[in-house]
Amino acid sequence: MHYILFYEYVADVAERREPHRAAHLSLLRELHEQGKLVMAGAYTDPLDGAALVFTDRAAAESFVTDDPYIANGIVSQHRIREWNVIVG
Repeated sequence: MHYILFYEYVADVAERREPHRAAHLSLLRELHEQGKLVMAGAYTDPLDGAALVFTDRAAAESFVTDDPYIANGIVSQHRIREWNVIVG
């Protein structure tokens, strides 16, 4: 079982995320190295959200608590969905 964290960004995300991007990416890399994050990335054209795949719900919830994007109002909404992977 995996858990997908869906982010919806504010309209001016490209400008607003820049001061917080390094800390956000550092946290993602740390979780990936620990085996808690499978993959993550932002949507493109338009840049209006992101999807992050975690190995367990606790890791996804902890990320939401610690993510500078959440703390600084760059994410307008988020939700975590359980994902039953069939292949892969």
